[in-house]
Amino acid sequence: MPSRPSRLPRPHRDDVLIGLAGVLGGTLLWALGLHNNPPFFGTPQWLSVVALVVISGAELLRRTAPVTGLGIGTAAVAVDLCSGGLAATLLMYTDLIYAGVMYGTPATARRLPRLCVLATAVATAVPLAVVREPWALLVGMLVAVFTISPAWTGVLVRNHREEAAAARLEAERVALLAELDRREAVTAERARMARELHDMVANHLSAIAIHSTAAQSLKDPAATEEALGVIRENSVRGLAEMRRLIGLLRDARDEDHEPYAAPTLGALDSLLEQARSSSVPGGRDGGQDFVLYDERPAGSAPLPAPVELAAYRIVQESLTNALKHAGPGRVDVTLTHPTGGTDGALEVSVTSPYGGDRPTPLVPGSGTGLIGMRERVTLLGGTLDAGPVPGPSGTVWRVRAALPLGDGA
Repeated sequence: MPSRPSRLPRPHRDDVLIGLAGVLGGTLLWALGLHNNPPFFGTPQWLSVVALVVISGAELLRRTAPVTGLGIGTAAVAVDLCSGGLAATLLMYTDLIYAGVMYGTPATARRLPRLCVLATAVATAVPLAVVREPWALLVGMLVAVFTISPAWTGVLVRNHREEAAAARLEAERVALLAELDRREAVTAERARMARELHDMVANHLSAIAIHSTAAQSLKDPAATEEALGVIRENSVRGLAEMRRLIGLLRDARDEDHEPYAAPTLGALDSLLEQARSSSVPGGRDGGQDFVLYDERPAGSAPLPAPVELAAYRIVQESLTNALKHAGPGRVDVTLTHPTGGTDGALEVSVTSPYGGDRPTPLVPGSGTGLIGMRERVTLLGGTLDAGPVPGPSGTVWRVRAALPLGDGA
């Protein structure tokens, strides 16, 4: 296929404004008859308008093709000086010199100021040699003002920008090295914690294995009871040590990703079924029953994924706590979303029998479950209340969370 001709890049908006302002200002000066000098060699004055339009067009190239724009501008200035000259044309020419240094290649930025100095030297020496009058030095001064000044201004600004860019790169490099050092330190600390966890848990599990084997083989009830006591003691200690290390890992604030297939509220029936199978009716405390009340309007809009995941985890942790700490009775899980749309808040409530009268819980708790639920709710900008409240048949334990569906989600 034949290659398409490359298009010239679109000029910058500021360049268009500069060119437009130059045309309007120069046209006003020409209409008022405000010329810089009389025409030379019989050149008609209307050519200064042509030169004005040409150099205004060259301004459109000041960023995309600065050398080309400067070449066109130089020819336009020569015509302008011969035809009477307009101040707007000279001002735009100084801008083209500045742009050539600023946006040109590094070689152009080095050579252009030297060429301006050479042009100024020639413009000073030649008139002085021809006229042999002191006022001829004014020609060189004017050339210096319109060439050397913008060129060296461009050099200073370009150097400043390059130094700023180099400083930003250096700052990014230092930040990257610091991040690599931080990750290496975190990896080393995790390895140390893994070793410590292995040593402690292996010790406790070994004791549990030994005493459980003894409990199976011993026929003496007293010895069996003593072995079971040792097993429970080591189990509780092992759990406490693991919770302590997990707490240290949580303080590291490392962002762990959720599983790819995140659970949704549609899986709550299965979750409650698992809780029912874990609670043995007629057991130690008479068992528990788990009931789901989904009071959301029919055809409700889909919930944001973070809200669904947070609601599921809150229900999951609340059911786990009910199995460990609650007394016998019914555990109610209620979902409420009055509007059923994409605004408002989803309310999740889990009410379980209060187990505060138990002398000891089935499994010792650490309180990290409530902390995790509160962290999830806080990230969504919601609220969480957990604690004993009066119920129809006595005190119950209620966990209630409000999860906003708007900007907070």
